[in-house]
Amino acid sequence: MSEHDGRWTEGTPCWSDLGVPDVDAARTFYTDVFGWHVEDGPAEAGGYVTALLGGRPVAGIGPLTGEGQPPSWTAYLATDDVYAITARVITAGGSVLTPAFDVLDAGRMAIAADPTGAVVGLWQAGAHDGSGRVNEPGAPCWAEVHTRDAEAAKAFYTALFGWSYDVFGDPSEPYASAKLPGAPAEADPVAGVFAPPGGLPEGVPAYWLTWFGSDDTDGTVDLAVQRGGTALMEPFDSPFGRSAIVLGPQGEVFGVVAMPA
Repeated sequence: MSEHDGRWTEGTPCWSDLGVPDVDAARTFYTDVFGWHVEDGPAEAGGYVTALLGGRPVAGIGPLTGEGQPPSWTAYLATDDVYAITARVITAGGSVLTPAFDVLDAGRMAIAADPTGAVVGLWQAGAHDGSGRVNEPGAPCWAEVHTRDAEAAKAFYTALFGWSYDVFGDPSEPYASAKLPGAPAEADPVAGVFAPPGGLPEGVPAYWLTWFGSDDTDGTVDLAVQRGGTALMEPFDSPFGRSAIVLGPQGEVFGVVAMPA
């Protein structure tokens, strides 16, 4: 899959954006690393810019909006009714960090945290559906939550979106691959839930990790390091392709995985 048109199915990761202190520095870094073309938003967008790949939107970059907010990538899950979903967040044991609001004519969004502390965006599309290219070099290709309590996270997202899970991997570090409700057994999963062996580093809260495709994982990571990033997890061969985790120059974390053109 490459180009995507129209709204994303509810419960599917549909967008990722980056909040950083220095938007200009971030646009230069990611343009160099992924080959994006970054367009300015309208004046009323508050400095938010959109990254394009092949003329289609793939990610957003904007200034930090809250005091003490860390630089980070936020994954957004599609919803048909953001008000209904945020109400469900509360009943499922999560918290609403930013209540639903309209983003110009682009759509309606909210920011929530699951019971394990992972922050996630919720997006009801208007003029902006979300990612227009996926599963190719330079485009988002996967999103997963890293948590200390996979069972609590799984129950939460099932309550929100009706996800079911295929669990596989080493029993000491099982990986839960989420599917949409009613999906046949052969359907592609939409997201992952993972409790890293040994837990997350002390002081690191649960988080959603956005993965971007590459046709040369080692080369992409080398370029990211040259441009001021750090390889948190050096490239390694995984069942899904050669993978790495990178810390961006402003402290944000993202994944890189082999996704041949």
